[in-house]
Amino acid sequence: MSHLQRLVEQAVADAREREKLPLPARKDPVRPFPGAGLIAEVKRSSPSRGAINLALDPAKLAQAYQRGGAAAVSVLTDWVHFGGSLLDLAAVRAAVALPVLRKDFLVEEFQIREAHAHGADAVLLIAAAAEAALLRDLRALARELRLTVLFEVHEEGELEAAALCAPDLLGINARNLKTLEVHADVFARLAPRARQIAPLVAESGVRSAADMRRYRAEGAALVLVGEALSSAADPESAARALVQA
Repeated sequence: MSHLQRLVEQAVADAREREKLPLPARKDPVRPFPGAGLIAEVKRSSPSRGAINLALDPAKLAQAYQRGGAAAVSVLTDWVHFGGSLLDLAAVRAAVALPVLRKDFLVEEFQIREAHAHGADAVLLIAAAAEAALLRDLRALARELRLTVLFEVHEEGELEAAALCAPDLLGINARNLKTLEVHADVFARLAPRARQIAPLVAESGVRSAADMRRYRAEGAALVLVGEALSSAADPESAARALVQA
């Protein structure tokens, strides 16, 4: 079983436990997601790195990102492997005026509905996590709820599924979630075909302003940065440096 399969199975098991409880009623409207800029991530830990910042306050961190000029905030909501939760998502949504992405392993309709209920403005769908037909149905549900869909690929063979789902944004992840290896050239290889599907989001591998400039030069409209920002001693300044780059 691959790392990704384990992540998906755990996410589904956790969701089915939560499904026993009623969803909160969402009172505020969905915020439009930006078409360009920095997506700054709230991330306590990861399977590849381990602990990143276990003591972070999601609301305060998101506010620092906002002051630093981030265009949106991504929140990991997987508890077992990333130390996140839907409470983090709701806390960030209440703390900033920026749109918020729920980043998790979403393969069931309930997970899309709970993302909306807890304040998400966008959701992540991963090509390698489920069959294309299921992902297309989840994308349709997200559209009904007015959520932006970031569809993530890592390999050229996944672009067909991406086109079928017609996402709002197409993420190219330098990290292979099946092996957790990072391949820095993935974005440059896939971008020429991928940009015909949707505006591109570069994911993983950003540690410096130079990385940010490289991805922008290769065609990224947005760049999602997690570990380098969540672990920064001064996340506001770290975000600002990437935005300026």
